[in-house]
Formats: sequence, C-alpha cells, structure tokens
Amino acid sequence: MQVIEREGLDALFAHLVTEGYDLIGPTVRDQAIGYGSIRSTSDLPEGWTEEQDGGRYRLGRRGDRALFGYALGPDAWKRCLYPPQRRLWSARRREDGLELRTDEGPEPRYALIGVRGCELHAIRIQDRVLLEGVFADPTYRSRREAAFLVAVQCGDPGGTCFCASMGTGPGVDGGYDLALTEILDPDGSHFTVTAGSGRGERMLERLPRREASAADEAAAAEVVSRASGRMGRTLDTAGLRELLAETLEHPRWEKVADCCLTCGNCTLVCPTCFCSSVEETGDLSGRVAERWRRWDSCFHIDFSHLHGGSVRQSAASRYRQWLTHKLGTWFDQFGSSGCVGCGRCITWCPVGIDLTEEVAALRRSASASPGDAPEHRETTGIGGEA
Repeated sequence: MQVIEREGLDALFAHLVTEGYDLIGPTVRDQAIGYGSIRSTSDLPEGWTEEQDGGRYRLGRRGDRALFGYALGPDAWKRCLYPPQRRLWSARRREDGLELRTDEGPEPRYALIGVRGCELHAIRIQDRVLLEGVFADPTYRSRREAAFLVAVQCGDPGGTCFCASMGTGPGVDGGYDLALTEILDPDGSHFTVTAGSGRGERMLERLPRREASAADEAAAAEVVSRASGRMGRTLDTAGLRELLAETLEHPRWEKVADCCLTCGNCTLVCPTCFCSSVEETGDLSGRVAERWRRWDSCFHIDFSHLHGGSVRQSAASRYRQWLTHKLGTWFDQFGSSGCVGCGRCITWCPVGIDLTEEVAALRRSASASPGDAPEHRETTGIGGEA
C-alpha cells in the first residue's frame, strides 16, 4: 500500500490525460454531484456532501475539505459505458443507389474517477449482461476494455444506501486499476493507494508517493469500517427470491401502484438497468433514414407491447415486473441479484417509494395469517421534494 498527497492525485490526472484518457469524475453541477468532465482536483466537490432520503436530495457543506465526502449523485457510470442513445446506422438515398453507414468509429477512452464499491459491482453485472452472453454489445465492449477505473473507498454512505446488505460495499474488492482511500487531515487529505491491475501498477510507479505506515493502514481500514455501520437502509436478502415468487398476487402491489407514477426514474438512475428500444427516424424528403438505440424502461406501458397491446397495462404489474426481476429472476438470467444497494431508486423516486420497505412489507405479510396483510405505509419521501 502506498500513500499520495493531493499533488499526487493531480499528477495521476495529468498522466491519464497525457495517455489520451478523457477524465470523468464527480463535480458539482445542477445543484447535485454528478459525473462530468474534469481536469484536476480543483474540479472535484471539495467540502461538499449530500442529504438523501426517499424522494429527497440536497447538497450540503461539510466542515472539512474532503474531495470524496459524498455518497452518490443521480448519475451512474453506465452513462459512459452504455450511452443513453446510440445511432446504429444511417442510410441515404442517392441517384446511384443507397448509401449505408454504420457508426463504428473509435470510441472514447474514459478514466472513471471515484468509482465506489457498489458501482464496481454494478459494472461487473453489466459485464455479464452485455459482454458474456452469446452476443456482446460492441459499443460497451470497446468502452469497457479501454476504461481506466480509479475506485474510492466509501466513507460517507447516504440515507438511502444499503450496499452492506447486498455485499457490494462500502469497501472495494476488485475490478479496479487503482483504489484510493481518502484520509482527512487538518488542512485537507491524503490517500492510500492500492493497484488492482498491471496498468494500475505502472501508473502508480509514476506518481510521487511513499510507503503507507501502520497508522495509514489503520486509518484506511477505519474509513470502511465506520461506513459499514452508517448505512441509511437495510435489506434482508434471505430467501428473497422465493418470497417474491410466492407473493406475485399480493395486494401490496396494488398499494404501491397507488403511489407510483410509472415515470421510470428508478430505472434511469439504476446502475444495472440495461433495457433499450430501437427506433427508426427519417426526414421529410424521404431520402435519409437512421436507426437509434435508446434507453428504455419496463415502467413504460409500450415497453411490453406485443401484437394486440401491452402485456403489462397496470402500474402494479409494471412495478412488480421491475422489483421481482431486479431482486429475484435476475438470478435465473445472470447468476446474481440485479441490485447493488446504491439507493438511487429511492432517492430519485418523485414520491419516495422505498424498495427496502416494500420487501419488508411482503416479508411481514408472509409470516402473518391469511387476510392479515399489513396496510401500505407511506414511505419517507411521499409528498416530499426531489
């Protein structure tokens, strides 16, 4: 384990830029901490943190100069690796025939700065979905293979985080090139650094650094240990797949549907949701046509449209599809849960629907007598602000 100061972190950013990477990291914009283009540590959210609860997100000031003293904003790294829209091909009618072009140019090389443990697990899940099947997604594969991942141990989980319940955080456990732990000092912070790949080791050798002392190692371990005990939510995963399969007709689904707007916010901010649709567009002349892939959501009524209409016409059926897939049938498809406990779906739900509370309600009713299912309780954010 090595230690770098803030100057060493700036040196890392400079070396990555020199090697042709576009740096994407946390920065304050639009009254939130989101992922955007950065060049140096001065672009990071120094001294900023967040307040998160069901349907509520607010920026707040810390009493120190931490660079990574926040939980998670609305963005997920899939925006960089699996872009929200992608033109697949374009066609133009000419006098001598049809000209067809595919968008297979060089993809950007991203260095992702500040990836948390839950997000590393989310990237691994998307790897299984988009890379390890019979057909790999070429855009995702190109961007994923080129990406340089700089992870950061989470020291400040948010009010909706439950990664400890899912076994995905707050510590990082692989899948990165470099992993940082921010240790606060009276005048700023320094970082312990661990390399997780060959290119990470080579990059670390180029930075001004020193060997970590026993005190540094103890302080780094304390960051993760303290965060584990400060989760804002918990989710009991024991027998969860079976519980969901046995409660498909439970009245709770109708209760939550009374609140759900079926807006799809939860799927847009989720780091593992991957559903998309394909659209064809043309111009008024009839000479140009394009095919685009765009993110889609199982909450949209047309998403399940087959000949004759939508398969899931009610809000209850669409919410049930999302939750049972994410926490249950995902195991059948990909061998793991589709949830990493980041809590974004709770924070960014306009009415604060809390999937941990929904699961808890189903679990309570499973142990109750028939007909004694509990009434729906308003979750924290219902009626709140987002």
